[in-house]
Amino acid sequence: MDTEDVRLAVYRSFAATGRPPERDSLDEHALRELHDQRHLVLGAGGEVVMAHPFSAVPLGFSVMGRETLWWGGCAWDSFALPHLLPDEPEVLVATRCPGCDAALAWVVGRDEPPSGIQVAHFLIPVAHMWDGVVHTCGNQRLFCREECVALWLTRTGHESGYIMDLATLWRLARGWYAGRLERGYQRREPTEARDYFRSVGLSGPFWGL
Repeated sequence: MDTEDVRLAVYRSFAATGRPPERDSLDEHALRELHDQRHLVLGAGGEVVMAHPFSAVPLGFSVMGRETLWWGGCAWDSFALPHLLPDEPEVLVATRCPGCDAALAWVVGRDEPPSGIQVAHFLIPVAHMWDGVVHTCGNQRLFCREECVALWLTRTGHESGYIMDLATLWRLARGWYAGRLERGYQRREPTEARDYFRSVGLSGPFWGL
């Protein structure tokens, strides 16, 4: 298997089953190359931890399709799944508010964003998201309201990141991973990423704009 074959094997296994393929079926050199190219995230032992928008570890979200259950890597990734998976026009995204621990759930589809007053809070700015990507994803969370974000920030000692409503989160997720299950997928260059962020209504230094 060449590197692209390995990438597709990982992504398509996640898409179909919610899990990566067995590690011994994959070329270790190709996995490391894909990690270095930021197509995959490997753990300390070389195991596949993430293949955005899929995760092999729980980071605060579950995403339920008709027959498959996925770990959502973050709010962004969880909202992206119905846009990426051709057989899943809508999914049930569930989590808990980090501020007050209330249970939260939305049916997320392709046609329009879910309704609700809840907000997403992203802690780590775009320029540093890959410095510790699992930590970054673990801190892209959904809250009941901005007051819950403030409670969480006070409790954890973190400084405020970026807050967006559900509609903005849905627009961000809608096209970000387009083509990732197809052969020849290319990650966006920084200029393309900034253009995408602008197109969905994001602005400011947090997004490199």
